[in-house]
Amino acid sequence: MAIELGNVGVAHATPAVAAPAVARGGRRIGGGNRRARRRFFTEQLALLLDTGMALLPALESLRAQTGDGDLRDVLNGLATEINEGATFAAALECYPALFDGTYVALVAAAEQGGYLQRALGHLLAVDEQNDELVSQLKSAFSYPLFLVVFSIAVVIFVLTVVFPRFGDLFAGIADELPMTTRVLMWSSDVLLAQSWWLAPVCLGALVAVVRWAGSPAGAARLHDWAGEAVGLRLIMVRFYLVQTLRTLSLSLGNGVTLLDALGACREVTPNRRFRAFIEDVRTSVQAGQGMSPVFQRAAFLPELTRQMIVTGEETGDLALVSARLADHYQRELKRTLVTLSKVVEPAMLLIMGGVVGLIVSSLILPIFKLAHGMH
Repeated sequence: MAIELGNVGVAHATPAVAAPAVARGGRRIGGGNRRARRRFFTEQLALLLDTGMALLPALESLRAQTGDGDLRDVLNGLATEINEGATFAAALECYPALFDGTYVALVAAAEQGGYLQRALGHLLAVDEQNDELVSQLKSAFSYPLFLVVFSIAVVIFVLTVVFPRFGDLFAGIADELPMTTRVLMWSSDVLLAQSWWLAPVCLGALVAVVRWAGSPAGAARLHDWAGEAVGLRLIMVRFYLVQTLRTLSLSLGNGVTLLDALGACREVTPNRRFRAFIEDVRTSVQAGQGMSPVFQRAAFLPELTRQMIVTGEETGDLALVSARLADHYQRELKRTLVTLSKVVEPAMLLIMGGVVGLIVSSLILPIFKLAHGMH
C-alpha cells in the first residue's frame, strides 16, 4: 500500500483542529501561540483542581489570574456554558481552534470516569512532547534556510551595489573579461534596469507565499509535499507516526473508545494522505476487521510499526504499545535530525563559500588584469 492515498472527507463528530473558534458575541478566539496558551490553561487548571477546588470556581479563578485577553474570553465562555448546564467537554467543543478533538474526547471520558485531573496531566505531557518534536524539526531546517536567504541577499547586494561601481572601470576591457564577470555584469544591469517592477513583484510574491503557507490550505499542501519529497519522506513519516501513536496511546489509556481515538488521530495529523490512511484504519475497525490488516498493507510504514500494532491488538495492549512506539520514533527522529544538521550545515556553508568566492574572483581577476596592463 502506498502513501499516496486519496483524500477522505471528515465525517467524525470531533471538531477540526484548524477551524476558527468564535466566542459568544462573534469575537474570534485563538490568535497568537495557541499551543502555549493551551499548555498554560491545562497546567493551571490541573493545579487548581489538585487543590480540591471545583471546576467552575477553578475556571473563574484562572480567568481572574490570566492577563491574556483571548484566553480570558475563552474562560468566560466556558464558565457561561457550564453555568447553563453544559458538560466541560461540551463547553470546550465550542472552541475547536484551541481544543482539538483529542482534547475534547479525553476530557469527556475523564468526566464520566471521574479522573479529570489525571487526564489533564496526560494532555499537558503530550502537548509538551509534541512541542519538543516540532521545535526539533524547526531547528533542524531553520539554519540551512537562513543560509539560503542570506546567500541570496548577499548576491543581490553585490549585483546592485558593488558591481555597478566597476562598470566604467571594466568597460575598456569588456572583451577580455572572464565569462563569469560578463554574466554577473549583465545580471547587474538587468536588475538595476528592471528594479522598478522586479522589486515590488518579488516582495508581493514573497508576502503571498508566506500568507499562503500560514493558511490551513497552504499548510496542508506543504505537509503533503513534505510527505512525498524523497529527501524528507523518512523524516515526515516518523513525525506523523509520533503524533498519531502518541494520540492513540493517550486516548486509549484514558477510556476513549478505539473508534473515537482513531478519529482524534485523524484530526491531529496535518498530512491529508496520512489522514486518509487513518480513515482506512477506522473503516476497517468499524467493519470488525481490526487495525492490523490496514497496517500490514501500509508499505510506507516501518516494519516495526506493523509488527507491534499486530502484537498490541492481539494482546489487547494497544495503549502501551503505541506509547512505546511513539517514544522510540521520537528518539530516532531526534538522532536523524541531529545527523542531518551535521551534514547539511557544512554543505550549505561550502556552497555559500563557493558562491561568494565566484563573485569575488569575478571582481578581482579583471582588476589584476587592469593593473598588469598599466605596468
